[in-house]
Amino acid sequence: MEAAVSSVVRRVEELGDLAQAHIQQLSEAAGEDDHFLIRASAALEKLKLLCGEEKECSNPSNLLELYTQAILDMTYFEENKLVDEDFPEDSSSQKVKELIGFLSEPEILVKENNMHPNHCSLLGDELLECLSWRRGALLYMYCHSLTKRREWLLRKSNLLKKYLVDGINYLLQMLNYRCPIQLNEGVSFQDLDTAKLLSAGIFSDIHLLAMMYSGEMCYWGLKHCGDQQLDNHELDTGISGASCTTQKEPLDFREVGEKILKKYVSVCEGPLKEQEWNTTNAKQILNFLQHRCN
Repeated sequence: MEAAVSSVVRRVEELGDLAQAHIQQLSEAAGEDDHFLIRASAALEKLKLLCGEEKECSNPSNLLELYTQAILDMTYFEENKLVDEDFPEDSSSQKVKELIGFLSEPEILVKENNMHPNHCSLLGDELLECLSWRRGALLYMYCHSLTKRREWLLRKSNLLKKYLVDGINYLLQMLNYRCPIQLNEGVSFQDLDTAKLLSAGIFSDIHLLAMMYSGEMCYWGLKHCGDQQLDNHELDTGISGASCTTQKEPLDFREVGEKILKKYVSVCEGPLKEQEWNTTNAKQILNFLQHRCN
């Protein structure tokens, strides 16, 4: 176990140095200070100091958390730039691949070093959810941009399909990290609507967005790519990161989309009715999926 801890500390320090150099390049290219890059750099400086202490005394969980937070901030800066530029066709594929790689590194690091049979215990559910959400949301935004490029779709619809499958898998993974709260006599809630949300596995607004994004991506898959399903061995786009290609069964866009959007509508028109979440688009997609089935 001590050897594994020492190995993780060394690797985190190496990755932190690489990320710090990358941040320096981004800052110089931007020509101005950015809040997210400053915060990421500060986290990596703290990481460097901790890694310089006795390796046996270092807590790998704390180091991983610092590194992960820095990566989340650094990639957020780059994602915003991609969105502002509407994902330039000549460079976006490589940049998205690079960002997915950064956001996958914390999970990969834990798995490669066998630090814990359940890496949720080392990174924590919230950080794992955030990493999966960010990868899924990035691919959602990228695919949204691609669906508006008619000529590109005619030439590369199969590539879009692979991006969609990866993105949906990340979002579903994010939704499944935490188990729904089981309602029973031993658990008391002052707010019944909150209890219903937790029992449905909805812990935040981001969970709802992940459901809607997944449904939209299933819609794009059927609309632009047809009914052909991707087998597991077909999923390697060079863009997938950790935990994305582990599913054994092909992803059925219609089945997944219909299931998750029905739940989305049910939650929005049930416990969240007073918050006026919009279900119009979800219902239109459900109508499309159901007619597609028939």
